Amino acid sequence: MNLPAPRIGPPWPTTTRIRLDIAYDGTDFAGWARQPGFRTVQGQVEEGLATILRKYVPHPTLIVAGRTDAGVHARGQVAHFDLTPEQADSLVRVKRGTGDRPPIPLAVAVQRRLSGVLVTQPDIVVRSAIVVPTSFDARFSALWRRYEYRISDLHALRDPQQRLRTTWHPGKLDVDLMDAGAANVVGLHDFAAYCKPRPGATTIRTLQDFRWRRDEEGVLIATLTADAFCHSMVRALVGACVAVGEGKLDAARLVNLHIDRSRVVEFKVMPPEGLTLVDVGYPEDAELAIRAVETRNRRALPVL
Repeated sequence: MNLPAPRIGPPWPTTTRIRLDIAYDGTDFAGWARQPGFRTVQGQVEEGLATILRKYVPHPTLIVAGRTDAGVHARGQVAHFDLTPEQADSLVRVKRGTGDRPPIPLAVAVQRRLSGVLVTQPDIVVRSAIVVPTSFDARFSALWRRYEYRISDLHALRDPQQRLRTTWHPGKLDVDLMDAGAANVVGLHDFAAYCKPRPGATTIRTLQDFRWRRDEEGVLIATLTADAFCHSMVRALVGACVAVGEGKLDAARLVNLHIDRSRVVEFKVMPPEGLTLVDVGYPEDAELAIRAVETRNRRALPVL
C-alpha cells in the first residue's frame, strides 16, 4: 500500500497579509465603512478585490486604521487584508501565451490590478500595496493617527478650487487664542465631552499634539495627532476651538470640558468637508504584535 508523501512545510496553508495605503476624496462617499445601499470607500475597494479574485472565494475584507465619516477625506488611510495561497498565486501567475516573462512581485500585482479596476472611480487612489507580517494590524498596531482640518475665515483667501476640502467660516477667527485652547487639551484625558457616545466604547484617548496655524493664503489649519480618535472627536475639538476663536468660549474652559464626561452644547461639531486623515504611524515589525495587544486593552485614566 502506497502512502501519500509527507507534507513539506507548514501543516496548513498560510495567508499573506497585504497593507494598502489609500487616498480618497470623501465628498461623494457615505464614509469608510460598508453600508448596504450606500457608496462607501470600503465597499468600493472590497468590490475591486472581489473582481480581481472573482474565482477565489471567500473574497478579502478590509481592516482599516480609521473609519472616516461621510464627507471626510484621506491622504494616508491604511488598511490590510489577507490572501490565501491560491488567491496570491492567481495574481502573480504568468498567463499562457505571454512569453517567458518572470512573475511580478505580489504587492506590485495587487496594486496594478486593483488600481486598474478602480480607474473608473478617480476619487479613490491606491497609493501603494506592501506585503507585511501577519502581526501587522492596520487598526490595532497603529501608534498614532494624524488629521488636518482647514477653515477659511474672513482673513483668508477663499479659493473655489479648495471648497470641497475647506470649511468656510463667515466671521474672523483669532488663531492665537485657538492655538492656546488646543494646547490645553493635549494629553491623556476622558474626551467624552467631545465624542459621540457608542455603547461599550471607551472615550479615553491620548491627544499627542494639537495646534493651529495659518498657511500662506491665510487658511487656518489645525493639526491633531492621537493614539486614536473616538467618533466625531476631531470635528468636536475643532468646533470648540472655533468657539474660542470667535470669543464665545474661554480658552481655559477647554481643559475642563472633558471633566464633565458628557456631550456639551458650548460649541458646534464642525462639518466633515474640512477634515482629512493625513497619516498613520506604526512601530517596527518586531513590535507590531506587542502594540496590537496594548491597544486592545481597555484604557483607563491613572488614579491620582
